[in-house]
Amino acid sequence: MARQGREPCRAFARPRSPCQGKQPSEGSSEEDAVFTGIVEELGQVVAVERLGDAARLTVSGPRVTSGSARGDSIAVNGVCLTVTRTADGTFTADVMGETLSRSGLGGLVPGAEVNLERPMRLDGRLGGHMVQGHVDGTGTIIERRPAPRWEIVRIAVPPRIFRYVIDKGSVAVDGISLTVSAAGDGERGSPGRPDQPDWIEVSLIPETLARTTLGRKQAGETVNLEVDMIAKYVEKLLSAGARS
Repeated sequence: MARQGREPCRAFARPRSPCQGKQPSEGSSEEDAVFTGIVEELGQVVAVERLGDAARLTVSGPRVTSGSARGDSIAVNGVCLTVTRTADGTFTADVMGETLSRSGLGGLVPGAEVNLERPMRLDGRLGGHMVQGHVDGTGTIIERRPAPRWEIVRIAVPPRIFRYVIDKGSVAVDGISLTVSAAGDGERGSPGRPDQPDWIEVSLIPETLARTTLGRKQAGETVNLEVDMIAKYVEKLLSAGARS
């Protein structure tokens, strides 16, 4: 089941929150932005400037840019970025090397479509689930299967991410809050037989297909993945308890 398609949450009033490991500037909040995985707008990359191991991204998104200013947060395909400039319905954000290596943002080119979401409001509804915008890694679409009223997408998931995924649990795929409709362990191949990856499946309703990048991405393309943060906290607590 996909949660996408409900009324999107609006942004915090002037959220001053560091994203993707950036240090807060003077006068900024030390708290991270929080998203819900409900995409507000399908934006388009206007320009990508390579800066050594970093990059500067300019994106057209009139809706999310409205009311946004330098220092605010916007999630791009599920990656929380800090706005450095806004102009004529576009915003610019710097993307550091670690973010490029851990997400699919490094593969973006001018003209590419991206999912955009502002941080949730304190008085808004949590339409999806709590998403930090801190991508855990990437997966690869390996299959799309049409159904009568929806479409099923299977995604290959790295083992270090798969360990936190459960059937009917929550996952953010390119910033979209989705429910895992199925999950399967991969097979470790014998000599002459390739390994089969761990995988998850998500079921996409027509609204999600029409309003997000997942309606357009095909087998072989990369998606950003963020698992439910609660699973990681539980793992750490259990590990600490075992050592004590």
